[in-house]
Amino acid sequence: MFATETYALPILRPLAAAARARGIDVGWVVPAAMAASLTPDERRIRSLRDARAMKPEAVYCAANWVSPALPGIKVQVFHGFNAQKREPDRGHFAIRGFFDLYATQGPSTTAPFAELAREHGYFAVRETGWPKLDPLFGPAPAESDMPARDGRPIVMYASTFSHRLSSAPAMVEPLRAMIARGDRQWLLTLHPKCSDELFDAYRGLEAPNARFFTSERLVEMERAADVLVCDTSSVIHEFAVMGKPVVTIANRVPQPFMLDVPTPADVDAAIDRALSHPPELMAAIRAHGDDIHPYRDGRSSERVLDAVAAFQRGEFGTLKRKPLNLIRRFKALRDIGQLLDLR
Repeated sequence: MFATETYALPILRPLAAAARARGIDVGWVVPAAMAASLTPDERRIRSLRDARAMKPEAVYCAANWVSPALPGIKVQVFHGFNAQKREPDRGHFAIRGFFDLYATQGPSTTAPFAELAREHGYFAVRETGWPKLDPLFGPAPAESDMPARDGRPIVMYASTFSHRLSSAPAMVEPLRAMIARGDRQWLLTLHPKCSDELFDAYRGLEAPNARFFTSERLVEMERAADVLVCDTSSVIHEFAVMGKPVVTIANRVPQPFMLDVPTPADVDAAIDRALSHPPELMAAIRAHGDDIHPYRDGRSSERVLDAVAAFQRGEFGTLKRKPLNLIRRFKALRDIGQLLDLR
């Protein structure tokens, strides 16, 4: 499992659990700053020597890159849905030459990546669903510190970290006012790349009816909440897959399944409208969910493992050699040196 940010942990953990259930040994390549986030049964790989000794069949990546020095099939499992933060050739559909297999989330991503696979010829594509969402459709945790149902709606707030797209700085005071009213329960989180000052501000919003959680708890928050308030983040799409309404603030590319408003001042009324579940909005949410992630069985991780097994059996045919992009390979070798001992 290859992760460079804490948000990758809830993506890769269901995949790791499915692998262990099949008797597959699992190791984790993470930076030192993330080591404390691993559980005692998640073995951190500290060197290339250790990675090679494992003789891994595959490296599962919730990042945009992976070092060619790591052995095994390089599998892209994605760190989010296509939130359209950038132009297609710089965003979700950018091809960087690192991966052998793309495990896509649903029809909206499978078709573009399949076309790119035909164009480039050195990687394969298999639609599997996204491992991160498996827990959304599995049994609820036996114990949880999410708020208990008490008749008030539960509203979740999340934000991207991009300065030009983030609503987080402007939402601090509107959130403070809405939280103080006490008529809703609130779950608050931020992207891990947000500033320490912003984290302090949001932790300062905690109250009897408002809790702050780090992004590692995102799936639990999504399960608990009735409506999401966000801006331009892939979290919007995760929430919509569950058939729940989303209020967005100045989204970069508003879509019919969103209740998009221009400013934080418009959020309060939009939440009430979202909670009323307008039929046309709910129909758009269902259609969008089916397009981006039609799987509701909690078995996407198993399909990813099956796709790797099919790749090993040669079911994708003979692929071309990956391009020798010396600059990207140099950067990948430099960056892997920050995660591992290169011996």
